[in-house]
Amino acid sequence: MPIRILPSELVDQIAAGEVIERPASVVKELIENSLDAGARRIEVDIEQGGAGLIRVRDDGCGIEAASLPVALQRHATSKIATLEDLAAIGTLGFRGEALPSIGSVARLRLVSHPADAPHASEIILEGGAMGEVRPAAHPRGTTVEVRDLFFNVPARRKFLRSAPTELGHIARLLERLALARPEVSFRLRSAERVLLDAPAAEDGARVAQVLGQAFIERALAVEHAAGPVRLGGWIALPTAARAQPDQQHWFVNGRPVRDKLLMSAARLGYRDVLYHGRHPAYVLHLTLDPALVDVNAHPAKLEVRFRDSRQIHQFVLRVIERALAATQPSPASAPAAGSAPLLGEVSPPRPPEAGRFDFAGEAERQARSPWAVAAAVREPQPPAGEAQAETERPLGEALAQLHGIYILAQTREGLILVDMHAAHERVLYERLKAERDGAAAVSQQLLEPLVVELKPYELDALLAERAAWERAGFELDALGPARLALRRIPPLLAGGEIVKIVQSVAEALGREAPDHHLEAAADRFLGTLACRAAIHARRRLTLPEMDALLRQMERTDRSNQCNHGRPTWTRLTLRELDQLFLRGR
Repeated sequence: MPIRILPSELVDQIAAGEVIERPASVVKELIENSLDAGARRIEVDIEQGGAGLIRVRDDGCGIEAASLPVALQRHATSKIATLEDLAAIGTLGFRGEALPSIGSVARLRLVSHPADAPHASEIILEGGAMGEVRPAAHPRGTTVEVRDLFFNVPARRKFLRSAPTELGHIARLLERLALARPEVSFRLRSAERVLLDAPAAEDGARVAQVLGQAFIERALAVEHAAGPVRLGGWIALPTAARAQPDQQHWFVNGRPVRDKLLMSAARLGYRDVLYHGRHPAYVLHLTLDPALVDVNAHPAKLEVRFRDSRQIHQFVLRVIERALAATQPSPASAPAAGSAPLLGEVSPPRPPEAGRFDFAGEAERQARSPWAVAAAVREPQPPAGEAQAETERPLGEALAQLHGIYILAQTREGLILVDMHAAHERVLYERLKAERDGAAAVSQQLLEPLVVELKPYELDALLAERAAWERAGFELDALGPARLALRRIPPLLAGGEIVKIVQSVAEALGREAPDHHLEAAADRFLGTLACRAAIHARRRLTLPEMDALLRQMERTDRSNQCNHGRPTWTRLTLRELDQLFLRGR
């Protein structure tokens, strides 16, 4: 077959295949044009899941009559003019492909009334054939009607799903766009049914409109800036995690995106507070200089590229990590037992260094050792009257131990239940991380080395993590193919069954797959160490020991969850207890 120039109609349909995948793609392109036109109210009407009719009406600046035929030609746009404009795009659309691509595979009617024009004008583009500009009746703004999508491309029309499925895609798209622009009013109708009615609102109110008030009640507000980069929005508590990643919304300079780098950063920010197999929920807006991000990476503009992707990844990870560090017990955060989730709100965000342990002096270090729970309670305690005068301790005072697993404590509001192993695991883990991140690892020299018997593959796995062990305060050497010598250990583990702990950690490391993220791999090691070293079920604790653990939880970051994402405590209020026993009825 000889080389030939393709007909313009075929070229338009090929281009449409890159931009127009389904009815939701049409809605996306049209709404982005409305937003770029400064619209503050956008209404969308759908018939037959979008295959029959898509109508988008806005109150934007409109298009002059003389510009209507130009707007329907390929690569016609008012948003960029030079290569420099392409390098710093501040609008949602810029390619100039949407309207001609839609008109090449559907019957398109464009009606617009600019603010300074005496009347509206309309033009029709049907299957690539353009009509004449005619006067029309229309309020200020623009309406685009798209009928019979893919009427001239039957092969593409066969790939459309059922009307409810396509309508679902459109509804979810409108939700994302509504989250991106809370200052704009959105309405979606289908067959006279209103599927979305979101009046203009503040950011938090818009999130509640779209995702429900329950999302806001179980989320943390995030706001942080560093130079030209700012991250704001809402991240759900770990206990509000979902079985599917269906509430993960990213916006870059107001543009909804599905970016793997940003999603990876968010996942790592939740890495040691999320239960296995669950997915975090969030609505996050990343704002930065348009020159630092390339939005011209995908025909549908769903993916972006950052000039310094590593710094953006670390920035997002740290902001989420610090926000989740504030998830500590507080009087306002105590949840109702039997509710979903088990844990409610958290204490207000605090400066990053607040709530850290004081490491000044070895005596203070030993007194506050999370391992030596009994030693910690030898510190002088305030008299009962003084304790009542101060703000009540969020986790109350210990009453008893249940089956050697749970701690029962009393507060003014009711009864607190604490999983002692999960709680102690988190306390140990945060302390190990803090010591690792210090100027030098804290370590205790042993008079005689401890010899640990291991299986050869366990010793190999352990030695592969030698750097992580040394950062945690260990000094170790291999004495043979299956023997390990411990010469230094962290003071946290002094007095514990250190040989059994090391054997248990080595066994776990031998089973686990390596992590591609270096810091995550180091945290995985410390998490395993903390899990094996924490007090386990059936260990009897005295009341002072229980109280010491509660106090440590109250000043430990992320102590609402253990390292595996399980909740560490819950509460039964007096009101709920009264309901159980029908008191007051």
